[in-house]
Amino acid sequence: MRRTSAVLSIVALAGLGLVGCAPAGTAGATCERVADSDPDVMSQIDVSGALDEAPSVDVRTPFVAKSDEHADVARGEGPAITDLGQPGVLDITLYDGQTGQTLLGTAYSGDVSSVGSLRGWTDQFPALEDALLCATEGSRIAVAISQDGVTEETRAYYAQAGLPAEGSLIAVVDVRKVLPRAASGQLQFNDGLGLPTVVRAPDGTPGIIVPNATAPDEVVVQTLIKGDGAVLAPDDQVVLQYTGVTWDEREVFDSTWEGDAGAPGTPAVLSADQVVPGFAQALEGQTVGSQVMVVIPPDQGYGDQAQGSIPANSTLVFVIDILGTVPAAQAPAQ
Repeated sequence: MRRTSAVLSIVALAGLGLVGCAPAGTAGATCERVADSDPDVMSQIDVSGALDEAPSVDVRTPFVAKSDEHADVARGEGPAITDLGQPGVLDITLYDGQTGQTLLGTAYSGDVSSVGSLRGWTDQFPALEDALLCATEGSRIAVAISQDGVTEETRAYYAQAGLPAEGSLIAVVDVRKVLPRAASGQLQFNDGLGLPTVVRAPDGTPGIIVPNATAPDEVVVQTLIKGDGAVLAPDDQVVLQYTGVTWDEREVFDSTWEGDAGAPGTPAVLSADQVVPGFAQALEGQTVGSQVMVVIPPDQGYGDQAQGSIPANSTLVFVIDILGTVPAAQAPAQ
């Protein structure tokens, strides 16, 4: 399988959830939005402009933020960010607190296909954590960023792009796309005799246990979780999390769940004509929000050709979480 990469740094500019106790970066059982964390500070920042375009900011300078604050300029009606590990797409513009001048900004192209973990942003700009939690798709948020709201590494890395080594910043964040981190819906009963079983970590990451049995010689598809979203059309560009193992070796050969050096992975954006036939068959008739397991014999996978770490004549097992879709015209090249 091929994986889609997403640039989560501004060069592009472009858990165990127990009741009453949520991991850092999650909203817990409820998602109550703090729309304006400090009105006295945020009233100094005036944001204008159409929501689908780069904003304009008017602020009396020098602007100094002693702590990180935020305010909703507009609130969207889409899904909420309940976990900063969720995949999504943001447009962001940064302004210098000392001068009020624009420093860096995303393209505001309307493209929502470059989906990646929101932690790619908050790891660089910790000030965005509280600003993003419980924000909804379609929202515009003004953020006052203190000295500590940007990591020293980020300031150093983007110094040549104009990011100051010291001082406050202002960010305007447009939440373009919010997707769930994993499948969500109704668990389904399957007769799994002789087939792999799937276990899930608290964050939804699947593990695949292959039995000591003969692999089936036909494609087997099981819907493990039934989502309540739209039925996939044959030409949809589907946003997926997946893990693949080989039946014989019982080793993971590809997974979108994990990135480099332990960083969150990047979901793939794929269509039926970009995957092996057995994988495409697994997507047929599925709904957004579902999790599917598929066993793919060699003739519906890579056949007698080795593919990277996959030996020739391998039976493949995939667990696929169907997170959503993006417009076909925006799908990245594979």
